[in-house]
Amino acid sequence: MQQNKVGERKLFKLFGLFSLVYLFLSTTLLSGSFEDFKKTQSSAFSEYRDKNDLAFSTYLKAEWQEYSAKESAPLYEKQKPKSIRAAEPKPIKALGPRVNIKVPKVNKEPSTPVIPSKSMTKNKDIYIDFFGQKLGFSIDNEVRNFRFYPQNQSGIANFFQSMARSEYTRTLQEIEDACKELHLNDWGVYQLVAQLSKSIYTTPDEINLFSWFIFNKLGYDVKIGLDKKHVVTMYYSKKVIYATPSYSFDDKKFYVIDRYDNASSGRVYTYKQNYPGADKPLDLSLKELPSFEKNLHTKTLSFEVESKEYTISFSYDKNLIDFMATYPQADYETYFNAPMSSDTYEQIAESMKKYINNKHSSSALNFVLSFVQKAFKYERDQEQFSREKVMFANETLYYDKSDCEDRAILYAYLVKKLFGISVVGVKYKDHMATALYIPMKGDSVRVGARKFVLADPTYVNANVGQSMPKYKSIIPEQFIFLK
Repeated sequence: MQQNKVGERKLFKLFGLFSLVYLFLSTTLLSGSFEDFKKTQSSAFSEYRDKNDLAFSTYLKAEWQEYSAKESAPLYEKQKPKSIRAAEPKPIKALGPRVNIKVPKVNKEPSTPVIPSKSMTKNKDIYIDFFGQKLGFSIDNEVRNFRFYPQNQSGIANFFQSMARSEYTRTLQEIEDACKELHLNDWGVYQLVAQLSKSIYTTPDEINLFSWFIFNKLGYDVKIGLDKKHVVTMYYSKKVIYATPSYSFDDKKFYVIDRYDNASSGRVYTYKQNYPGADKPLDLSLKELPSFEKNLHTKTLSFEVESKEYTISFSYDKNLIDFMATYPQADYETYFNAPMSSDTYEQIAESMKKYINNKHSSSALNFVLSFVQKAFKYERDQEQFSREKVMFANETLYYDKSDCEDRAILYAYLVKKLFGISVVGVKYKDHMATALYIPMKGDSVRVGARKFVLADPTYVNANVGQSMPKYKSIIPEQFIFLK
């Protein structure tokens, strides 16, 4: 009894007389919710584990400001064409030196699955299936019971205080270990924290609150806010995330990623200052593929060149495809500069080598162009995915249908890797092609002081140096450079 009185006195000091009266009144309205709330906040009277948390907790209770959402611009100003008429085939002139493709042998990865350290997989409180990889995490029993209560600014401060005084450090370390061992980029970190949050909580508000707390502790600049009575999580990104509502704080944009390609956000109430030391932007670039346990399948693509049929066979990792499918609309540099699975590339390159070695450069470049033009059906993203979706090169190989930017990304990757040629993506208002830095005649574009010859992977039967008639006189909107 004495202990309860001490706790009540501390609660009174923490939230003030008004909050205490409000909480007691709410019991008559919410049928015992105050008692449930007190139980979930049992750790709120212990000491903070991080010296920054006390100051930030106080800051969260200060008056918040209202901010209005901004809708990101679409990737294309105009809708891409529903269908594209093929070009009339033309003979290819034998130009340039003969090709000698050399495929470097990659070190074969072990056939056994990638298993993180034993400390992550045994005797854990929660397990998740993370793109085929089983991961275990230690979760403080009290953390499972934390609630967003009351549904206002005080409820956010309450949740933060409870988390800051919980045994969260072990969970945080296990998250960091998993990210390191699986070679996750920032989007992989986002997916990992999101899946872990959903395994602990069932309501979107608490899922968002847990993710916000963890991301701040990982050093990312992430804010929380209120849209009416619901929690909004906003992630700082230096680059545009398309079709995603955002909020501006000074010169920094924060994106509501869980509302990607969904209903627009309105005004939110939130704070301006970031958590101490949490200043990293969310970077969607994919410089290294994650090391998931492999789920390999095989596929064979066929296409014709000069009335002769060719086939390209390769394996793909479905776990990797599933991961890529979660991506929001990042900038084009992210997709053009992402690597292809080494096994997939090696198998494609070996097939290409058989067909194009000892041919003139012009024939070899056009052979690869014909592969990308004819091995897939053309279909716009809206028809295939009901939304705009840019594919990584691995995804274009996986799906039977694709549109212009998907093929441009795949062709650019293959040309650069197979031939060592400089290549750029060429973006128009409603179309994407590529251009190659090669000494050939044909339709071209100026990229700085250099002339690049156009190659359109969507214009079936067109050779390198042949542009679609409607784009011959149009200056491209943007060039995407491959690093």
